[in-house]
Amino acid sequence: MTISGIFTILMYALAPFTWLLVVGSIVVISLHLLAYLRGYQITQHRSRYATILAILIGLSAVAWVPWLTHSTLANVATLFDWVALTAGIVAIFIISLVILHPLSYLISLLREG
Repeated sequence: MTISGIFTILMYALAPFTWLLVVGSIVVISLHLLAYLRGYQITQHRSRYATILAILIGLSAVAWVPWLTHSTLANVATLFDWVALTAGIVAIFIISLVILHPLSYLISLLREG
């Protein structure tokens, strides 16, 4: 299968969820913009709770990603299956951290003032 064929299949698979991707992107960008306008800098803010929560959400993906794809963890048998599941776990961890880190900064601002 060619790269263009893979992208074509991916675009048809994502088409029903385009509105959800757009709304999610707007929420994440708005959250980051609001935090940035309040003084947020990713290298200076440390949040242990956001990191731990993002790790737990990522690890929980082991249970619900196979369920989401109408499968079970027992069906994850080949090396490619494990690589895909691991990539899903890492992606969910990163998305969770991208959302929770500036959110924890905004919550800490609310607690201070």
